[in-house]
Amino acid sequence: MPKGNFEYSLIFPGISIWPVNRAFSIAFKAISLYFSDTKLITMKKNIALLFGLMFICQNIAAQHADYKVVFDMSSRDTISHQAVVREVKLIKEANPDAKLEVVVYGQGLNLILKDKPQAEAVQKLLGIKDVSFKVCAITLQRTNTDKSQLVTGVEVVPDGIYEIITKQKEGWGYIKVAH
Repeated sequence: MPKGNFEYSLIFPGISIWPVNRAFSIAFKAISLYFSDTKLITMKKNIALLFGLMFICQNIAAQHADYKVVFDMSSRDTISHQAVVREVKLIKEANPDAKLEVVVYGQGLNLILKDKPQAEAVQKLLGIKDVSFKVCAITLQRTNTDKSQLVTGVEVVPDGIYEIITKQKEGWGYIKVAH
């Protein structure tokens, strides 16, 4: 067995991979010689150009992929409330086609109550296409909060966590809002 295959013989005791390496080396040299013919230089350039164009098209398509994000809001912290409102606004300004959903549950409920500081900002965001705020029905029940206390346009879902999981399964990005 030639030198340099010692590592492989440790992984595969009793098996020499030298013939396999040699076969790949010979095949690579044969292909290189075939494509080095001057008549095929133009074809090589065309193939390289084709692959280059395919790469560029793929990158352009990737930049226009769907932008879907679900925000997980369970904090009572007003700084976190301000942050999610700011982020949703900035994302929609940068990418008007983005689909954004804020799921509120647990102690995050104050974000979407009519009598709280962020109510007006949330109401404005709800007027933007593809922006939604959803609240967990279990949280409403646990806190004895009526739907009439919510900012107009906030939707009630049976379970906030299940809503987030469903969105993730549908390919939505996930952001936990926390300060």
